[in-house]
Amino acid sequence: MADLSLLQDSQEDTDGLLDFVSQDEMLTPLGRLDKYISSENIFNRQMVARSLLDTLRAVSEDERDCVSVLEQIDRLADDPEPTVRAELMEQIPHIAIFCQEHRPSIPFAFSKYLLPIVVRYLSDQNNLVRKTSQAALLVLLEQELMERGDVESLVCPVLVDLTAPDSSDDVKTEAMAIICKMAPMVGKDVTERLFLPRFCEMCCDCRMFHVRKVCAANFGDMCSVVGGEATEELLLPRFFQLCSDNVWGVRKACAECFMSVSSASSPEVRRTRLSSLFISLISDPSRWVRQAAFQSLGPFISTFAGPCSSSGQFFRDEEQSGSQTHSTDAETVCPPQEQDESLTADDSQKCLPSSSSSSEEEEEEEEEIPEQELFNSFHFWRTPIPRLDPELELEEDRRPPAPPLDRKHLQELIENLEPHIDDPDVKAQVDVLTAALRATALDSGLEDAFLEPQAARSNPFSSQQPSEHLSADIQRRVTRDDDDSDGSDCCLNPEDERKSKQQLLHQDTRRKYLYQLQEFLVTDNSRNWRFRSELAEQLVLLLELYSAQDVHDYLRPLALCLCSDRVSSVRWTSYRLVSEIIRKLSSCSSLLVSFLGELVEKFCHSQKWSGRQAFAFVCQLSIEEECLSLDQFSEHLLPPLLQLASDPVPNVRVLLAKTLRQTLLEREYFVSSVNGQQEALEHTLVSLQTDVDKDVKYFASVHPSSTRLNEDAMSTTSSTY
Repeated sequence: MADLSLLQDSQEDTDGLLDFVSQDEMLTPLGRLDKYISSENIFNRQMVARSLLDTLRAVSEDERDCVSVLEQIDRLADDPEPTVRAELMEQIPHIAIFCQEHRPSIPFAFSKYLLPIVVRYLSDQNNLVRKTSQAALLVLLEQELMERGDVESLVCPVLVDLTAPDSSDDVKTEAMAIICKMAPMVGKDVTERLFLPRFCEMCCDCRMFHVRKVCAANFGDMCSVVGGEATEELLLPRFFQLCSDNVWGVRKACAECFMSVSSASSPEVRRTRLSSLFISLISDPSRWVRQAAFQSLGPFISTFAGPCSSSGQFFRDEEQSGSQTHSTDAETVCPPQEQDESLTADDSQKCLPSSSSSSEEEEEEEEEIPEQELFNSFHFWRTPIPRLDPELELEEDRRPPAPPLDRKHLQELIENLEPHIDDPDVKAQVDVLTAALRATALDSGLEDAFLEPQAARSNPFSSQQPSEHLSADIQRRVTRDDDDSDGSDCCLNPEDERKSKQQLLHQDTRRKYLYQLQEFLVTDNSRNWRFRSELAEQLVLLLELYSAQDVHDYLRPLALCLCSDRVSSVRWTSYRLVSEIIRKLSSCSSLLVSFLGELVEKFCHSQKWSGRQAFAFVCQLSIEEECLSLDQFSEHLLPPLLQLASDPVPNVRVLLAKTLRQTLLEREYFVSSVNGQQEALEHTLVSLQTDVDKDVKYFASVHPSSTRLNEDAMSTTSSTY
């Protein structure tokens, strides 16, 4: 009986579970949508967004239910959770296709309900939602699900507004990339009226090189869309500016799209203006730009030749690869010069693989062809289908790549063109190829400088120019490993070990570089925060090379500027720089008092809690590293430090408690009667021990042996940005 009761209980539990499942399944699709769309569980709302298409299919026969689902989509679009909004945006293209298929039952569904969501998400604050909406927009355009009027009146103005000067760097770059991808889809008219003015403006964006790089990478597509007239009047001046940009990545992008720009230009412009511009790119100081220009050399030369022109030249490697590719078909396919549009029957017979003995038999068979077979396509000449040999395909896979264009090939090309140099087009080609020949010599010189260290040491000036090229490289892995020659200006690059290099300079020369240090605060890539962090570390090493007055006049402004950086890692490195500046200025009382007063005003009285927290950290470092005397600290820094006990932010009070307990009270000076601030210090500590925040109370009451301020301070800061 016990076993029976156990089975009965188990059966009852199963029935209850089935009842629970059936209750949810008994809901209509709209009922389930209403139930879970307002759920507090984020996962449930994500599942609702993922199942919207299935819900629409389930209610597709009822127009009212379809409209209700679309209204719920509009409601779900306001969800505060970014992952829900991103999931919804991923479903928008599929829902749009469904609405297009059921357009008679739910007219204007896309333009009324879905398109406004896509447009709104293009300017969403969340990066994931924004990128998902951009991808969805491109899919909708490719599938031609959007009306031309909607694109022109709703989408294009939003994208243009996102590229406004007051937009953030990331949003501006993304919007410009979408504009360039949309241009071929929306056509010439819309591109010229709405996109082209802003595109030209962004090509000159001096604040962010990422925007200029996007414009340069898509310059050829934009020229192809707007045509030759707009290209020569509006785009070419911007293209010349981009080709001389101070960032090599922008110039490299220009070199890669040079053929498209040349194809959209007139022969006169190509010959007189673009050829000289290409010469500057192929002679660029950056080898990455030169490499991209070399890859575009052949395509650019080919744009000089028309269909019937003989001035265009083929490179030897292209001829070799072409002859190897078509050699297998030589027996069955006529050479190009033997093919003609007015090919006769006799000519076609010659093109087919046949022998003289079989030709008469074929003529007899043609006489016996039935009338219904006269128009059979197999009786007419066509290009024979080549037979594919698997062994040949494997041989092509094993074939080494075509050799790169070297000096010998360039010289042969120039020699072949020189007899026709009276032709202006040929002369332009010769000039370009001559510049390419000189560029190969430049590359060989660079290789000699790096591959022959003995020659470089004997003649340091031969290696100075390559070193300058490398130290100016925007990629951190290049500049980090570079070792510049002594006495060159590139020794000031923030990624280099500047202390070891400036020690070799004369004091007057060293002071001359102080005026240039300010330039490192203005970088073309504001997102490269490691650049600024490395600058702060190197400035710490430079302090001992300069006098207290020079440090106060030149390095102090740099340190204070870095202390207000938006990245916390840069700020905390800069606080150590500030403490070392205090040590350097401690020998001059007037400079020290001025600097300490500036710290109190800028940090202790800051409106931001991170600034007040930074003041406590600088005070802690100054005592631990013995950057100034205890008397000077007690007179100038301790009174404002104790005022932080009433700070409204617990993080500031926690750091103050750690500083007092772990640093100040370990010095006998602060617990003896010699210190005039002893009573105020004890009173502040008592107030912190009775603080409402338990962390403040803990660090003010005990001394955790495993806790160091340098580690904990970093953990109590705000996020990186």
